[in-house]
Amino acid sequence: MQQFSPSETALLAAVDASPMLGQVQAWSAVNTGTGNLAGLAEQAALLADAFAALPGQVTQEEPGPVSSVGADGTERAIEHGKHLVLRVRPEAQRRFLLTGHMDTVFPVSHPFQQQTWLDDVTLNGPGVADMKGGIAVIVAALKAFETCEAAAQVGYDVMINSDEETGSLSSAPLIAQLARGKAAALTYEPSALPDGTLAGARAGSGNWSLTIHGRSAHAGRNPQDGRNAVVAAAALALGLKALEREGLSVNPAKIDGGSANNVVPDLAVLRFNIRPRELDLAAAFEAGLAELIAQVEREHEVHIHRHGGMSRPPKPLDARAEKLFGIVEECSALLGTPISRISSGGVCDGNNIAACGVPVVDTMGVRGGAIHSPDEFLIVPSLEERAKLSALVLHRLATGAPL
Repeated sequence: MQQFSPSETALLAAVDASPMLGQVQAWSAVNTGTGNLAGLAEQAALLADAFAALPGQVTQEEPGPVSSVGADGTERAIEHGKHLVLRVRPEAQRRFLLTGHMDTVFPVSHPFQQQTWLDDVTLNGPGVADMKGGIAVIVAALKAFETCEAAAQVGYDVMINSDEETGSLSSAPLIAQLARGKAAALTYEPSALPDGTLAGARAGSGNWSLTIHGRSAHAGRNPQDGRNAVVAAAALALGLKALEREGLSVNPAKIDGGSANNVVPDLAVLRFNIRPRELDLAAAFEAGLAELIAQVEREHEVHIHRHGGMSRPPKPLDARAEKLFGIVEECSALLGTPISRISSGGVCDGNNIAACGVPVVDTMGVRGGAIHSPDEFLIVPSLEERAKLSALVLHRLATGAPL
């Protein structure tokens, strides 16, 4: 088997794992549910201190505008936390992008706020795997990378956003801006499986709200004068499900609407999600959705307003992405932790990065599991394991031929 070069041996020895667990525990103790702006601000300050150990400039970037449709059909602005960015050697010709997120799915009101040791090497806690452990990996890997000569020849940006768990809607423009011109990207979602398996190709994701405006009437005296928005919403839900095909799932998730039983409802809101595995399936769905809306408007004599769209494009693997995966898989094998990959129906910022034409591996974070649940856990030895993997991958990206 190929041996490490002297510079790689020195690089791996420079990975300091000693502060990593403490960082994860301190960061996990801060509630950073996507809507907890105070907690996100506290977390961003802690992360700014951690990334200050690296060269370059740390900034906090304003979130982009985002809105949602309420149960009453009204569109409202949603506030988000600021996004953290570190820019190192922006003048370098070859530059990379590393991304993570500080938010979790656990709001302040959620009972899961504490950490518990499940055994000597397994820590249960909010965000320990998804993905405060991943952020600790980024910091440790980059600190080691900066000790090698190759680092001076390349640059990189690090982005830690505050809204990944809700689709990165306020950070999507920032992701696109930072991805522009990058040679490769690494994203620090936890491994797809606890054994370290990577996520390869990913489906895309889109979310819509359809607001249906009908006409109210008395359900007994003159129901014929009404135009039932709830019935129209039900017809839309059935029609949406009929648009499913191989490689495209459609999930009508919720209908809001109606009032008293003796009133024909004049308002309903239908919310749904789609998961296309190919770009052409997403385009075909868009066309089918337009036809379905026109049909329901015509047949039920209602007006339908669309809100939302595709937020995560599908992420197929092209030749450059295959090369990047090859580097990661080779480095992992050399480190004694061989890994494989699987396709995933889940989505993340890797989808957005790949849509910019940048090869990305988006499960470079820790080994763990049960994410998005109170059983979430981190396998603690994977902190050092993945930091060494990232440091080695960055070194080979910096010293090897372009992808």
